Amino acid sequence: MACGGDDAAEEDNINTITLGSTSLNFNCGSDSQTVSLVTDHEWATNVSETWISVDPQYSTSQNATLTISVQNNTKHDGREGTVTIMSGTSRASITVTQAGDENAPDPDEISCPLPGYTLAWNDEFDEGSTLGNDWTHEVQGAGWVNNELQTYVDGSINGKRVTELVDGKLKINCFKGTDGKIYSGRVYAKVNTGWKYGYFEARIMLPKGKGTWPAFWMMPVGNDWNTNPWPMCGEIDIMEEVGVVPNEVSSSIHTQDYNHTKGTQKTHAMTIEQAEGEFHLYALEWTEDAITTYVDGKVQLAVTKQQLGAGHNQWPFHYAFYPILNLAWGGDWGGMNGVDESALPVTMKVDYVRVFQKK
Repeated sequence: MACGGDDAAEEDNINTITLGSTSLNFNCGSDSQTVSLVTDHEWATNVSETWISVDPQYSTSQNATLTISVQNNTKHDGREGTVTIMSGTSRASITVTQAGDENAPDPDEISCPLPGYTLAWNDEFDEGSTLGNDWTHEVQGAGWVNNELQTYVDGSINGKRVTELVDGKLKINCFKGTDGKIYSGRVYAKVNTGWKYGYFEARIMLPKGKGTWPAFWMMPVGNDWNTNPWPMCGEIDIMEEVGVVPNEVSSSIHTQDYNHTKGTQKTHAMTIEQAEGEFHLYALEWTEDAITTYVDGKVQLAVTKQQLGAGHNQWPFHYAFYPILNLAWGGDWGGMNGVDESALPVTMKVDYVRVFQKK
């Protein structure tokens, strides 16, 4: 009798799962499809990839319709994942395949606009919803530098992130919290290693508003601020703009002998159509002997070691630097004519950041 009872119990746990389809194909856009499910037990689902979602995720109903959704695929390559249905001891799966975006860059085909360079690192911001491990957020209070008004944080304030990935873009958000403080993001790429020399580029859309101060720039890796303080350490500003002077973008370098506190910094500005509200390409070529910045392929700033001098106080650009993206609010320059908080919230959007080096 005992053995017979165990056999009956085992038979009760042998379930069958019938699916209307075991494979789904999607184009690159966000979309949903439905699949019928029949089983003789309660059931639950599990997805292998974060870009796939299922509704409902579990049920006691023996006849159900699953809605399987995919997020927008902004990458060039297609992708595949699995939805697994579990009912008692039974398992069934649905293969989910999504096409890539043919208009997205193929990582194997990303090339430098200048000859002789190959791709060393890039972030197209097309995976996940937050920045990966290559990035480091700065955390500092208002007034930390340049009398700026924003507080830099890593994460969310009042449920809103200061940095987020949306539709293949990095969004750096600046907004006012319920506590009255202004919050924003400042992030560093490969802060512990950086790169010594190369071609650096980022495709960026600048925000609008009196008080904004977005920037794409570089500082030295692992610097000893006691023995090599700013500006002796060097600074490379690839792109800066202040909303109080709309659409005028500038590039500068700062060294001990050439810096804005002395009024001797080497800088150049140009007004470009719709820097605020449209994407433009900002770039730097940095070699042992020269620094040249570009806006949409047009030379912005060009300086050489020969022009400025080879000493450390004139040309400290002989060690690795790391790229920085930030959106400041107010400060000595961004707030030189005051700020307009009615412009908030504002967002700086970055399509990609790429680094090329010579072999």
